[in-house]
Amino acid sequence: MSENPLKIMYLSPVAGSGAHDDVFAKMAGEHKLPSTEVHVASLPEGQGRFSHIEFRAYEAMVTRGIIRATRQAAREGFDALAIGCFYDTALHDAREISGDMIVTAPCVASCEIAASISNRFGVIVGRRKWVNQMSATVREHGHEHRLAGFYHVELGVTDFQKDHAETERRLIEAGRKAVEEGFAESLILGCTMEVGFYHDVEKKLGVPVIDPSIAALKRAEYAAILKRQCGWKPSRKWSSEAPPEDEIAYIGGFDDGEIFGNRIVVQAEEPGPARKAA
Repeated sequence: MSENPLKIMYLSPVAGSGAHDDVFAKMAGEHKLPSTEVHVASLPEGQGRFSHIEFRAYEAMVTRGIIRATRQAAREGFDALAIGCFYDTALHDAREISGDMIVTAPCVASCEIAASISNRFGVIVGRRKWVNQMSATVREHGHEHRLAGFYHVELGVTDFQKDHAETERRLIEAGRKAVEEGFAESLILGCTMEVGFYHDVEKKLGVPVIDPSIAALKRAEYAAILKRQCGWKPSRKWSSEAPPEDEIAYIGGFDDGEIFGNRIVVQAEEPGPARKAA
């Protein structure tokens, strides 16, 4: 492998405040390999003041920003990028524009990990609203036959970090239903803002509980290692064909203007995150 550190970007597809970036930077610092450098980034306020993208209309609005951020991360030499939303927003679109950089996202990463440690998993989601779209995503990734079901706790994205005791109580209640009634052998927390709760829920329920933000980061890191060690880069044949560069240049809008808002760098071989100007 190269002596240069692995470079991973964790892209939070919200814009304006960067309010959640410190949470994800802490997660990255605790779970990345010592030799990995992680950039936790969000979109600029010009994309809209989104604190979540629970609604398809919000997803549509931020998709342009995700595409631009992915392209820029590839140009900056990142090995892999994780899109930080369990909807796996713009995953296929971003992969198309990512060059040699690997792109993953929380749902696909979590399902892959759950499938490697259990035969049947349940997904704990915030609101019933999310289930229709998330079930389609699980199906698309080929894991529908392993799915015990979705179990909602009626918390929005921005609610999970407000009252940790109440959030944990609801997660345990939903998880117990998934295990005892749905016969789930592992659980996936179906929102990246559920970060930090998996360990306590796991202890209470006695089954593996997958934190999707950690899953996305670690799958990105693992893919980056495989790319360096084995040369396994993204395919650009057939359905994976990238847009032609001359056409991108003619269309415009891919590379100009502000692309990232807030950015926190969690350095390789450093004990904690160091903030970097956007």
